[in-house]
Amino acid sequence: MPADRKITSTPENPQPLRAIAQAVRNWVERLGEVWVEAQVIELNRHRNGTVYLTLRDLTEEVSVQASCPVRTLDIAGPVTANTTVVTRVRPRYWYKNGRLTYELLEIRPSGEGRLLAHLEQLKRLLQAEGLFDPVHKRPLPFLPHCVGLVTGADSAAERDVLENMRRRWPAVEVAVRHTPVQGPQAATAVIGALADLDADPAVDVIIIARGGGSLEDLLPFSDEGLVRAVARARTPVVSAIGHEPDQPILDLVADLRASTPTDAAKRVVPDAATELGHLHTVRGRLDRAMERTVATRADELAALRSRPVLRAPTGTLDLHAERLIALRHRALRAVDNRLRAEENGLRAAREHGRALSPRSTLERGYAILLDADDRPVTSTREVDEGDGLVARLADGSMVVQVVEIDGRQDGFEDGYKEGGFDE
Repeated sequence: MPADRKITSTPENPQPLRAIAQAVRNWVERLGEVWVEAQVIELNRHRNGTVYLTLRDLTEEVSVQASCPVRTLDIAGPVTANTTVVTRVRPRYWYKNGRLTYELLEIRPSGEGRLLAHLEQLKRLLQAEGLFDPVHKRPLPFLPHCVGLVTGADSAAERDVLENMRRRWPAVEVAVRHTPVQGPQAATAVIGALADLDADPAVDVIIIARGGGSLEDLLPFSDEGLVRAVARARTPVVSAIGHEPDQPILDLVADLRASTPTDAAKRVVPDAATELGHLHTVRGRLDRAMERTVATRADELAALRSRPVLRAPTGTLDLHAERLIALRHRALRAVDNRLRAEENGLRAAREHGRALSPRSTLERGYAILLDADDRPVTSTREVDEGDGLVARLADGSMVVQVVEIDGRQDGFEDGYKEGGFDE
C-alpha cells in the first residue's frame, strides 16, 4: 500500500492489523535519515556490543530511546551523560512487534563536547608516541635549592605556591616567570618561560600553576606544543592546573601532577617542622639502639668474665702442669724399670755366656789337647803312642807326649757330669 494513501475502514469492513503496521512502517521510512541536536541523558553499554541512549530535546521535555554500535560511539570521542551531540538519526519501525526505535548512524559532540573530542584525539596521539609513559617520569629532588614557577602575575595560584613553600621551608629560593595563563598567546608564553627556567642550572624543579576555570580557559595547558616542550625538558616539571577534577593534557606528561597549586608547594619542598620531628624521632631511635647494643655487649662481657677460664686464667695451666708432672714421673719410672730389666737380662746373658765359655771349663781343671796341626783331639783313635800333643790350660799351655792309650770310659761319665758338662 502506498505510504501517502489514506487507509479506509468501517466496522463492517475492517483492515487487517498487518496492513496498519505496514502503513506505519512506510510512513516512518519516508522520514529517512535526519541530523538532530540533542542532549545525552542516559548511556548504557550492553555486552552484545550495542549502546543504548536516552536523548532529550535541548528546550522541551521531549526524549526518545536510541541505540548505536559501540564503534560509532568510540569514533565520536568522549560522549557521556549530559553531553550535547549532533547525531544522524534513522527512525525504524519493527513490523512484527510494532516497536519504534531510533538508530544513531553518526555522532558528533557539539560545543564543549567537540573540544573534549579534539582533546581526546590529541591524548591518544601523544600516548601512542609514549609521551605519557611512566618510564620517562623524573623523580623530584628531596630538597630543591631553587624552584622555578610559571604562573600568572598577581594570581591566587602564585600566592598559594609562594606562601606555602616559604612557610614549609623558608630557605627555598623561587625563580618566578609571569605569563598569560589563558587566551591564544598563553601556550606560547608558557613554552618560552619553561625554556628559560629549564636552561638555568640553578633551577632544580619547575612548577606550572594556574587556578581553576572552564574548559576553554584551561585549553592552553592542553596545547600540543606545550606538552612536547614539557616532555623535552631536562628539569622535572610539576603540573598544578586548576582543581582536582580538572585534568589538562599537561598533567599527563608532567613528571608530577598536583591537584592544586597549594598541593604543588607541598609536593616540591618538605616541611621543616615535620622533617625536624622526623630527625628527632630517628635520633631517639638511634640513641635507644646504641644503649641496647652497649647493654647487650656489657652483659656478654660480664658472662665471659664469669667463666672459670677467665676468672682464674692459670687454673687450666696448673691442671695441665700437674698432669705433665705425673706423666713425667710415670715416664721416669718406666725408663728405670726398663733399664733394670735390661741390666738383669744382660747380667743373665753374661753369666750364661760365661758358663758356656771354654775358658770357664778350663778354669775348673780341664784341658784342651791339640795335635801338631792345632786341631782339637776329641778321640783316642786320633793319636798314637809317642805323639806329641799341646795341652791348653786356663793359665797357659804345655807340650805332652802320649805314653799310653786307654780306650775305656769307665768312671768318665761321673767326672763329666761333675765338671759341668751335663746336658
